[in-house]
Amino acid sequence: MKAFYVVLLIFLFALIALTGTTKDRPVEVSSPNGKVTVQFELKDGVPFYSVLRNKVAVLNPSALGFVLKDLPALNKDFKIVSSTPASFNETWTQVWGEAKTIRNQYNSLTLALEERSNLKRKLNIIFKVYNDGIGFRYEIPAQPNLKNFVILDELTEFALAQDLSAWWIPTYGNDIDSEYLFTQNNVSELKETVNTPLTLSAGNKNFVSIHEAALVDYASMALVKKGHHTLKADLVPWANGNRVEAAAPLQTPWRTIQLGDTPGDLVTSYLILNLNEPNKLADVSWIKPGKYNGMWWGMHLKTFTWEGGPHHGATTANMKELIDFASTHHLSATLAEGWNEGWEGDWTKGENFNFTKPYSDYDLAEVSRYAHEKNVGIIAHHETGGNIANYEKQLEDAFKLCAQYDIHRLKTGYVNRKPAGELHQGQFMVRHYQKVMEMAAKYKVMLDVHEPIKDTGLRRTYPNMMTREGGRGTEYEAWSTGNPPAHTTIIPFTRCLGGPFDYTPGIFDIQFKTDGNFRVHTTLAKQLALYVVIYSPMHMAADLPQNYEGKPAFKFIEDVPTDWDDTKVLNAEIGKYVTTARKDRNSNDWFVGSITNEDARTLPVKLDFLTPGKKYTATIYQDGNGADMVTNPLPLDIVSKEVDATTVLDLKLAPGGGAAIRFQEKP
Repeated sequence: MKAFYVVLLIFLFALIALTGTTKDRPVEVSSPNGKVTVQFELKDGVPFYSVLRNKVAVLNPSALGFVLKDLPALNKDFKIVSSTPASFNETWTQVWGEAKTIRNQYNSLTLALEERSNLKRKLNIIFKVYNDGIGFRYEIPAQPNLKNFVILDELTEFALAQDLSAWWIPTYGNDIDSEYLFTQNNVSELKETVNTPLTLSAGNKNFVSIHEAALVDYASMALVKKGHHTLKADLVPWANGNRVEAAAPLQTPWRTIQLGDTPGDLVTSYLILNLNEPNKLADVSWIKPGKYNGMWWGMHLKTFTWEGGPHHGATTANMKELIDFASTHHLSATLAEGWNEGWEGDWTKGENFNFTKPYSDYDLAEVSRYAHEKNVGIIAHHETGGNIANYEKQLEDAFKLCAQYDIHRLKTGYVNRKPAGELHQGQFMVRHYQKVMEMAAKYKVMLDVHEPIKDTGLRRTYPNMMTREGGRGTEYEAWSTGNPPAHTTIIPFTRCLGGPFDYTPGIFDIQFKTDGNFRVHTTLAKQLALYVVIYSPMHMAADLPQNYEGKPAFKFIEDVPTDWDDTKVLNAEIGKYVTTARKDRNSNDWFVGSITNEDARTLPVKLDFLTPGKKYTATIYQDGNGADMVTNPLPLDIVSKEVDATTVLDLKLAPGGGAAIRFQEKP
């Protein structure tokens, strides 16, 4: 009799696993620390998931599934065929990054669903639950009744349990463009489709970021409000209205939800990186973070031109001067922006760009030889104007040219936001960027992509994908109303959650004179602090060399690394202030950047991140007496003091100001 009951129990457990019970009982999976829980259930055959943190709902039941073209929707009439839990725990080392070692620990749940109808199509949903959030993706396995198909809509919802405050930027004509200033209001007040990462909070606590990871051969995801405070995936379409053109088997990008108690918890969450595949490049010895210079800022000030002529920037003579400056001041590379023919006329169309033919006043062989002699790398430049056909037909030859002249760095640009009639962030361009990234890896070239698709952590898989623009950067200070001082206190917790940002800081000539009334909206000290607050493995010393010569403040730009062992956010309130500490990967030095919005403030900063029992020399670059972003941006004091892990520094930040600090361990 006992054996009979044992067999019966085994049968019942198997029945629950295979069918989810006749009542579609919810199944769940929790994070390793038990604080984050995902619940999955079928409601009359329709899939829903919920998210709880500390037993409090973050997301109420949120729908899942797809609308397909000329086929029944894949979102209902399901049964659970199997529910498979698993656990994973590893520590891996970044080739470069904001932290050297990353903990990848999660519990997962893979749900195999099958339609009850005659088609009996299959859909798998995989959840990975971390201590700092969740990721989930769809898998459509190979099957006889679903081979080639078109996705017209992804039905993924994020049904927020509260009407959270959101920091958001809009999409651009059904596309995603990142070069906007952020707006803050409640989700219920949203009237536009918004970009991700989308950062949310409840009263400056319980922070949430919704984004995606591992975007490959799929459309980028925006978010549209549905109801009071439910958000729904909105995929960027092809010109013909299709969202994704696919074939089984298919894996979608991961939909990510990062969770934290503070804004800094989002910054130091590496969930998105963990959801990407490990490094695919066997040899990474040529991948080297660093700082660079160029004539880029002069072009925005109209001192130089991209096109050939009397004011052409990328000439042999100008490049040699820049290389000399880079060599003297320990910069690793110089950018040759506008070196190649094709800039005349309306270059935004990109029809005439030749990626293997330099202007006559740019001696490619001589510049490359000179740079090598000075131990400075060259950053080549491919502005496509968004003409993808023109670029792709020259692509391999262009990278062969890089290899021929030992060039391992490249800046690309895509000024035209509708290449080949397709939207910038749709599947067409996702495929293109992947092709360029893989081609660059083949020829050992690191990438800095301007006008990119959004960053979703592919730098883990292809660590030659170094940095991107993809946001409103310093160039807006040269020819527009500029970036208000709050902007840089917001982007670490929004745009930068996707990945590194080539923000191009370091402008010392803050009150420059041009045809317009333009200027940089910071103090000099804040320009230094941005090298720490905004992460990029390739940071630009963006001003012209003559504005750095003889300036003691430039010593901080010389010294600050771009590759880190650890990162900590010491204090922050989005839109008001942030203080970030980073430890150099190649020494025991720590660096701190602290910035504020238009309000002056004093921030107490505990130095408990320093090694206990050790003494450090703190070199502090701080706003000087009377410093003010508007009236007096240049005063800067440089002071040194001995500190240790018990010290608390009171950083006095001017309006629009900041502070930058180097901590050197004393022998």
